[in-house]
Amino acid sequence: MGRILVSFLLLATLFAGLGTYYFQVYAFYDELPEQRSIRLTPIGAAASQEFAVQNFRGIDSDSSPIRYRACFDIDVDPAQLTPYSRATPLNAPGWFDCFDAGTLTEALRDGRAQAVMGEANISYGIDRVVVLMDGRGYAWQQINPCGEAHFDGDPVPQGCPPPPERRE
Repeated sequence: MGRILVSFLLLATLFAGLGTYYFQVYAFYDELPEQRSIRLTPIGAAASQEFAVQNFRGIDSDSSPIRYRACFDIDVDPAQLTPYSRATPLNAPGWFDCFDAGTLTEALRDGRAQAVMGEANISYGIDRVVVLMDGRGYAWQQINPCGEAHFDGDPVPQGCPPPPERRE
């Protein structure tokens, strides 16, 4: 009887682990349709503007505003765009093989890539960041200082847009 119980517990644990892995890595992501442009913010511009891209691949999820990842070809001069100093590439699922956060982090640190503002506050407290390197663009969304304070329940720093009303 003990062996049957232990076997059942081991199988249940195995299936729970496999299910958790599947839901974390595959289930909540949707592949995005081909896009012909991406929004980037030129230096001094009040808002982002459309820039043409090719070979777009992207994923996103409704479960979190920071699950967006994209890779694309783009011909743009980074010197014309608003720099993004806090760029921290976020990991993508392993099956989304065009986006490698480690390689992007290293390229930013070595100066082989430049991070620019895609679109500020694409949703409250979330910026879309784009890294440009060798004619390729890599985009993700990350929490900005306004979002960090707001999501932690702290007052937002000066200069932040008013936060949305909290839902109870």
